[in-house]
Formats: sequence, structure tokens, C-alpha cells
Amino acid sequence: MISVDLHTHILPRDWPDFSERFGYGRKRFIYPEHGHDDGHRCLRMMRGDSMFRRVWPNCYDPDVIVAECDENEIDVQVICTVPVMFSYWAKPEHGAEISRFLNDDIANVVAKRPKRFIGLGTVPMQDTDLAIKELRRCKEELNLPGVQIGSHVEPNAFTGRDYDLNLSDPKLRPFFEAAHDLDMSIFVHPWEMMGHDQMGKYWLPWLVGMPAETSRAICSMIFGGIFEQFPNLRVCFAHGGGSFPFTVGRIEHGFNCRPDLVAIDNRVNPREYLKKNSDEPARFWVDSIVHDPYSLRTLFGIFGSKRICMGSDYPFPLGEKPGELIRGNPKISGDSLDRLMCNNAMDFLGLSAKDYIQS
Repeated sequence: MISVDLHTHILPRDWPDFSERFGYGRKRFIYPEHGHDDGHRCLRMMRGDSMFRRVWPNCYDPDVIVAECDENEIDVQVICTVPVMFSYWAKPEHGAEISRFLNDDIANVVAKRPKRFIGLGTVPMQDTDLAIKELRRCKEELNLPGVQIGSHVEPNAFTGRDYDLNLSDPKLRPFFEAAHDLDMSIFVHPWEMMGHDQMGKYWLPWLVGMPAETSRAICSMIFGGIFEQFPNLRVCFAHGGGSFPFTVGRIEHGFNCRPDLVAIDNRVNPREYLKKNSDEPARFWVDSIVHDPYSLRTLFGIFGSKRICMGSDYPFPLGEKPGELIRGNPKISGDSLDRLMCNNAMDFLGLSAKDYIQS
């Protein structure tokens, strides 16, 4: 059985300074600077005059990535962009151009190593029509099986919208309909974390806000009736579902005790979307990035062994060593091991593992 890492990120080796290209008055878009730190080549992701993040060749050089996959016994990576590149705040036409640039780069990486990489595209969620157009291009021209989207869509001053769009928002419903009809998978990744202005110290946006963002996305899609309206829609949520698995009791209790506030768009108990028995798993997928064997056990109880996909958040330090938590668990073996390491990801993507076995 091959091993598939569902949650990994990649950047182009280079890309334009979109702030200059589009004529923005200040540098809001991330732009690259290549250099050397500590004697090693790196890429500095710059925003204005400040460095947002430093990344190493394992974030942008496919040769390095494949070599590290071999070291970690990973046969296939599912690659998607780094979420800071979403740029949902930008003018829609600019967001669409950035999406096309990133998607073309990912498709090119996949085309050169079709048995080692599977690509997920990105789309300009600030404009539903443009997002659907790029979603269709990802499917029909680039042969990508799905896309990565954010846990919400932040305000966009260029469209006159000064509020967040949760994934339940009616404005986004046509996008989910298109993904459903095109049979495109959706990987939901948190970004622009809630409360980042109030809790900047101690890296709390990443430690507290990011798990909350993923729960926000799950609850929005459940309570908004997305899974009811589009029963065959395939959605996977990053980072083990964030805080959702560990607060689902509270979420269900709120649904039951205050239906006047919670059950206003969907009267189906949120527990109905989770594992019912060994043959009926949850209605959506999560990755395995929970950093703790007891937390992984909790995921089994809530989602079932058919809805957890091995993920690592490679190559970032807040992720996990690919497959280590799963392979190191003596209770995960046989069919369950095959599912977590390969089959669940392929089911989510609508692909067949046999097409990725090395000849």
C-alpha cells in the first residue's frame, strides 16, 4: 500500500510582486526574496519591508521535496498553496489572476511527477462567479481533483463588503453547488484567524485561533445545511477538525437547548454528521494532525477509521513528521493503517491508489 500525505504546502520558486503589478499603493501582497541564511539557501516571504516567513527549499523545490518524502517513506504528496497566498481581501480580478498563476504552477509540478504529487487548486472566494470559473478550469484544463479554500472569507473593501463570510453564507452556496456538480473535493484550511488583533502575544493566533477557525468552518457548514443540500460533496477539514472534535458535546447541547438560535437553517442534529457505527462513518473528512495519540483516539471515536487522512502540514514546524503519529500507534494496523495512510485520502479525492503505484 502506498502512503499519501493529504496536507502539504508548496510555493512557486518565484512569483511577481503583485502589489507593483496591480498598482496597489502599499505592498500588501506577499512577494519573494531569494537569499541565504545560516549558509543555506532560502526564500523570504516579504510583506512590505517586513519578512512574513522564511521558507527553505523543501517548500519550493520539487527535487528537495521528493528526496525528503523518500526519507519519510511518503509516496505521494497532495500539494496546495500556503494560505497567506489566498488574498481574499484583494480586488476580485486580481485574486483570480493570482489563483491562475498558483494553479498553473501546481499543475506543472504534478505534470512532471504525476505519481508523486496530486494538486489542489486555489480560487478567489471573494467573488463567487470568478471562484466557480477557476474551479472549472482546475477540473477541465489542469486536471486537479479539488481545491483548497479558507475557513471563512475576510472582508473586502474593494467590493464594499465590511464583514466576514462564513462558509454557510448564501453568497457562497453557488460555489459549493458547482463543486458538487463538478465532483471536486474541497480541503478547508484556516487562515486570517479570529481574534488575531486581540491575542498577538505567545503565537496565540496559531495555537488558539487556528483550531477555532476550523471549528467555525465545520459548524457553519453543518448548521447552514450545506451537507444536506449537497449530499455528495466531499469536504476535508485541516488539523484534525481543529477544536470541533473536543467541543462537539457543547455544540450538540447548544443545538438542543437553544434551537431558536442554532437550528434556524438546518434542523438536523450535528451528531448526525458524525460516525454512527463501523459501517457508517462521518459525512466529512479530517486530517490526522492532532500531535497527540489520545487526541487521535478521539478522532477515531467521532469520525471513524474511514474519514481520517494522514496529513503533516509539511514543511512547516507546527506540523508533524509525516505519518509518525499513525505509524507509531500499535492499535492502528492492518486495514485501519491502510485507510489512514492511503485509502481515505484517495476516497476524499475521488482517485484510485493503483494509479500512483510506482512501476
